[in-house]
Amino acid sequence: MLSKNRVKYVRSLEMKKFRKADGVFVAEGHKLVGDLLDVFSCTYLAATADWLSQHASWVQRQGGVEIDEVTDEELRRLSFQETPQQVLAVFRQPTYAVDINEVAKRELCLVLDDVQNPGNLGTIVRLADWFGIEHIFCSRGCADIYNPKTVQATMGGIARVKTHYVELPEMLSRLDKDIPIYGTFLDGENMYQKPLDPRGLIVMGNEGKGVSAAVEAFVTERLYIPNYPVGRETSESLNVAIATAIVCAEFRRRG
Repeated sequence: MLSKNRVKYVRSLEMKKFRKADGVFVAEGHKLVGDLLDVFSCTYLAATADWLSQHASWVQRQGGVEIDEVTDEELRRLSFQETPQQVLAVFRQPTYAVDINEVAKRELCLVLDDVQNPGNLGTIVRLADWFGIEHIFCSRGCADIYNPKTVQATMGGIARVKTHYVELPEMLSRLDKDIPIYGTFLDGENMYQKPLDPRGLIVMGNEGKGVSAAVEAFVTERLYIPNYPVGRETSESLNVAIATAIVCAEFRRRG
């Protein structure tokens, strides 16, 4: 039977301070949890009898994982979702060590400057996963990758895309000079007419303020996503996740 203390603990993980204190995060749903089970260390799992039956071999292999068989109603008490789907799990937050110069010299990475909406961050992780981008460097002011809304929005991309929280100006100051740093600006060059390197960093800015002055100072290639047709009155700007998708698609199209 699901205890009140268990419900209280899981629900507390909606708040960053409690996730950070225990170094854990919550994921929900058979697809997302299934993607993460073999990637991250699971500390607790609550699932319906049907889910546990379908994953009996995984359950049998678990030694230190606390597992509760729950009813749909009990799962709703734990869940952050309007419509819970069979399973909720608590995982340990991973730790990653990376050399920015090493990865940026050989592959494309994303840099997020104070992207604050959890859904936008999760969608960008999902996009990075789709376009084969394995590292995202976030400013300290970005949304928390382990926010339940962010985790759900990654649609499993969190299992394959490593997210790092850093002091962006300090990190960029250590970058080798031959590594391109792209950024999107209204006064940038048409990205469809500009050479694009298949390695380096792509900087995406805050939803309302764009790229901060401190980070902009390090950008070496200023890009602009043109609207169509030219001269037509249009929206002031694009959602940061949509803009990221357009930019990443063009880099990958070039190849």
